Amino acid sequence: MNILFISSEVYPFAYCGGLGEVVSSLTKALAKIDVESDVRCVMPLYSSVSREYREKMKYCGFYYTSLSWRHQYCGVFEYEEGNVKYYFLDNEYYFKRNMMYGDFDDAERYAYFSKAALELPYFVKWMPDIVHANDWQSALSVIYQRCFNILPNAKTVYTIHNIEYQGRYSMDIYSDILGLNEAFEGVVRFNGDINLTKGAICSCDRLTTVSKRYAKEIQTEYYAHSLDSVIRDNSVKLKGIVNGIDVEKYKIIDKKEEVKERLQKLCNLPVDSNIPIFSMVTRLVSHKGIDLVIRVIDEIMKADIQLILLGKGDFAYERAMTDIQKRYCNKMCVKIGFDSEASKEIYRGSDFFLMPSKSEPCGIAQMIASINGTIPIVRETGGLYDTIKPYNPCTNEGNGITFATYNAHDMLGAIWRAIGIYNDKQQFYPLRRNAEEADFSVYKSAEEYLKLYKEMMYV
Repeated sequence: MNILFISSEVYPFAYCGGLGEVVSSLTKALAKIDVESDVRCVMPLYSSVSREYREKMKYCGFYYTSLSWRHQYCGVFEYEEGNVKYYFLDNEYYFKRNMMYGDFDDAERYAYFSKAALELPYFVKWMPDIVHANDWQSALSVIYQRCFNILPNAKTVYTIHNIEYQGRYSMDIYSDILGLNEAFEGVVRFNGDINLTKGAICSCDRLTTVSKRYAKEIQTEYYAHSLDSVIRDNSVKLKGIVNGIDVEKYKIIDKKEEVKERLQKLCNLPVDSNIPIFSMVTRLVSHKGIDLVIRVIDEIMKADIQLILLGKGDFAYERAMTDIQKRYCNKMCVKIGFDSEASKEIYRGSDFFLMPSKSEPCGIAQMIASINGTIPIVRETGGLYDTIKPYNPCTNEGNGITFATYNAHDMLGAIWRAIGIYNDKQQFYPLRRNAEEADFSVYKSAEEYLKLYKEMMYV
């Protein structure tokens, strides 16, 4: 098969979240386990792509992409790594920006990207059998394919990585920017607006999301951010496939005790191997459960523990956590921002990793922590439910500690259980071993996607 991934971000070239990492690891895994398939990936050439990679790219030429009445230049650069060929679409008007997302003309920028990505195969003289689009930024590639049949023999897969972000815009841009024909207005219209995710859900041949549990959750009003009825109407083509990680990339080989000591020094905390370290590496936004932590922080800090938080996000949460640290400076470390090296130390050096999410489509942080012997404490939602199972000391099964309801004291109870397990080494060490040995390999999800693609080929 010829498989073309369309994604607005890909690690390590340009990324700001899990989407880029998932696309990167999945494409490489697909190319490795199915050497007969030709896996390629296309993304924008943002100004943030480093010189290190730009110098290794090959300039292939250019073509022009029509977007409604616009006729826009599209330069093509190529780079190959891990048996995957990456294409970078160059247009400085759209992508020479300080931010990847969040500009006033995002609808136009990603409409251009989606259209240009579908026209790329004609330029490089390589036709895909499968076009796999990811999240709202490339949703229009699926919609354009259904509307104009740009690639006559290609089947489309659309993956929802987080249904909260849908690509909603005023209907004013329908003809002037999107350039869709009149018959397709009903496909993208939702609650009086354009909704690109809704349009892609209705237009794609197969719909996937990033965990089995999340595939069920987004069919309910609580999780779907108003799209539950659309998901249910298209549930026959929906499949949940749990994300995986590149284990070799994330697993640190240093001894746990040595990393823990380094981590305590890095965070200016008392060096004491007997004190359990609880940590969070997270975006500071509402659905990550930060409000639960703030609600019971004084009760948490009564225990003989240390707490480390690394992340950035909403200013109110950043300020609240920084203020709390001032009260518990000898037991707590808050680092606002993101530091890749510090995150590695936290994943490996901590004893417990807290993820009290309100919603979590899949999550990879709990997997990274787990394989490094840091026991996840998670709420039973989305991919957290699929990947972390509660520890049962009687059967020695389970790789973490879980709680069910989105409630601060339910979370607090899980933290108390974790402290009890830590103090009982006959439970703690077997649980840590289970966490380290859990199989989160990206090759498992790659096998499921290959099976899905092959099913589509013969339908």
